[in-house]
Amino acid sequence: MPDGSVEMEGVNVHYEGFHALHDIMLSVKPGELMAIIGPNGCGKSTTMRTINGLLKAVSGSLTVCGLDVRSVSLEEMAKLCSNIPTEFPPDFNLSVYEVVMLGRYPHRKNVWWETDEDEEVVKGALRMFGIDHLFDRDITQLSSGERQRTLIAKAYVQQPRIMLVDEPTAHLDIRYTLEVMQYFKDLISREKGMSIIIAAHDLNSVAKFCDRITMMKQGRIVACGTPEEVITSENIEKVYGVKADVIKHGDNIVMIPLNPVKDGE
Repeated sequence: MPDGSVEMEGVNVHYEGFHALHDIMLSVKPGELMAIIGPNGCGKSTTMRTINGLLKAVSGSLTVCGLDVRSVSLEEMAKLCSNIPTEFPPDFNLSVYEVVMLGRYPHRKNVWWETDEDEEVVKGALRMFGIDHLFDRDITQLSSGERQRTLIAKAYVQQPRIMLVDEPTAHLDIRYTLEVMQYFKDLISREKGMSIIIAAHDLNSVAKFCDRITMMKQGRIVACGTPEEVITSENIEKVYGVKADVIKHGDNIVMIPLNPVKDGE
């Protein structure tokens, strides 16, 4: 089984005529929970779309699970990488079961129907993520937390080696934020060799749960390391333009925003 590694060396990406990523050097190890943080438009989502092959680098090298992305078809990439969007399209009136079953598509042996193995994998994921009681519920009728767990289950049944997660806690309250982030932490422990990369704005939740954090600004990596190394008052002011206190609380790093930096400061 391939490992969940990502290696980007000097990667540049142009997107719709815009130089979106500049000389990206990024290494994600198997078994690692990595966050990519930064303000809107900094390149978080572009980086993840490059990793899964949806965007092509104009220069540099990129390997995923030890394979050169240029040699991997999108169909094969779907078996290596799964994507969890912030939201599921609102006009998809599918049941929870049907949504999760969509994740089996890369492995489907039959075009028109699911196998017993597909059904077993999906039902197991529904139980694992505590949504088996929502089996027949329309996804548009779920709470934000239930919908996010459904999307995680859909990505899980794809049996990927890498999960790419876009803003998983964007619409969640504090309790569901903690629960969802713990799901990712547990998956890393359960699925040996899998890695998870999260694009996020919630600095405190990624500092609590993630092994390493990559901070970006204007398509460049500003810092990469442990939460304690990356989430500092200096980096937050440099990247976000916000003065903040960063304190150590037990084993956690906590960022307290104070005020925007005024022009000329």
